[in-house]
Amino acid sequence: MLCKIEDYVALHAKETPGKVAVVDHGSTYTYAELWRMVEDEAHRLQCRGTEEGTCVFFHTTQNVSFLVSYMAIHLVGAVAAPLGSDVSEEELEGLCHRYSSVRLSGDIADVLFTTGTTGGQKGVMCSRRALLADADNLIDAQGFCADTVFVIAGPLNHIGSLSKMWPVWMEGGTLILLDGMRDLDAFFHAFDYPGSKMATFLVPTAIEMVLRFGRDRMARLADRIDFIETGAAPISQMCMEELCQTLPHSRLYNTYASTETGIVCTHDFGHGIRDPHCLGRPMKHATLRITTEGRIACKGDMMMSGYIGNDMLTRERMRDGWIVTEDMGEIDAEGRLLFKGRSGEIINIGGYKVSPMEVEQAARNIEGIEDCVCVAAESPLLGRTLKLIYSTTTGEALPKTMIARTLAQKLERYKVPMLYEHVAQLHYTFNGKIDRKYYHALVQS
Repeated sequence: MLCKIEDYVALHAKETPGKVAVVDHGSTYTYAELWRMVEDEAHRLQCRGTEEGTCVFFHTTQNVSFLVSYMAIHLVGAVAAPLGSDVSEEELEGLCHRYSSVRLSGDIADVLFTTGTTGGQKGVMCSRRALLADADNLIDAQGFCADTVFVIAGPLNHIGSLSKMWPVWMEGGTLILLDGMRDLDAFFHAFDYPGSKMATFLVPTAIEMVLRFGRDRMARLADRIDFIETGAAPISQMCMEELCQTLPHSRLYNTYASTETGIVCTHDFGHGIRDPHCLGRPMKHATLRITTEGRIACKGDMMMSGYIGNDMLTRERMRDGWIVTEDMGEIDAEGRLLFKGRSGEIINIGGYKVSPMEVEQAARNIEGIEDCVCVAAESPLLGRTLKLIYSTTTGEALPKTMIARTLAQKLERYKVPMLYEHVAQLHYTFNGKIDRKYYHALVQS
């Protein structure tokens, strides 16, 4: 294995110079062209005095310019710190000032900023070793190869999409870059590319949108889509079943990963058990266990090196070489990880602990419910109780008694919400997760 991801791009530029490396809104760039652009940008960075170990903050763009900047920063020995497009210039300047005197070790490649469930911005330091281990995990478990043409539709400052560049570059495949999922026509047109092994990563909300508005178009790609990976948030049973029916020959992966842990487990539900909670066995470079508190703990070369400028939080999360997450889980008899929700999201109702994810999973399987979120709410009559906020496929509210009665057939009585609210649509975070903080604040106000 070479020392850096960029070494593989340089190798492909030498051995297969004419191979298409990137398709950017109709423009193609070969490996030779891409590497030449990276070397030119690295020279400009050196001329501007970019020093080894310093953080280079820059806005993420969904085009080849981002890829060039990202690799060039690594090439000069600096640390890439990509920020979302929603980060203001003032915030960017503040980060530059805050970390201007910080010099990180030569093995640190990236600092990725995430808020997580506990709030507050955290800079996760990812080593070059971690990037290579993540890439190797995905190659080994999901079959990335030189023929892979991977469509990237998610933000490249998040590990869900960023991590897919690494195995593609290691194997010498092709990346197709899109500006998110707002334009479904652009998404489907990307699959017109003459590749035999097309693949993509989609969060569950994106999969639901594709199936709702373009299932027939997706079905016509059944023989061309090699695999799809999902993650970042739980997928519903209904969505999982529908995707399997639409793409019966494709590998369909549900993956456990985070910025801190790297890529840990994956499960092909297209050719295995169809359980939204099942995230598969640990990958090649990953080890996991469940703590006595029921939390998922991970270990391996793919995990973070710590939080930049926050040694206390690093020591709290990294214990004896393990990252102890906020995620709750179990390991089944087959050695597969079963996700049980976030520890901070468990709701205490009358001494009973309720996973909102379990309630939401049951509710999403009720005909007519499009999506939902379960929260704790205070009622003058009922005291602290569960509330289900939901949207429907028709836009019309459903009878509360019908929802409650259906849920009572699937859940213990204390898990059935007493309060219900119909909304036109739910709020999501930028990377496709239900915005639980928003709803927690809403019910408390």
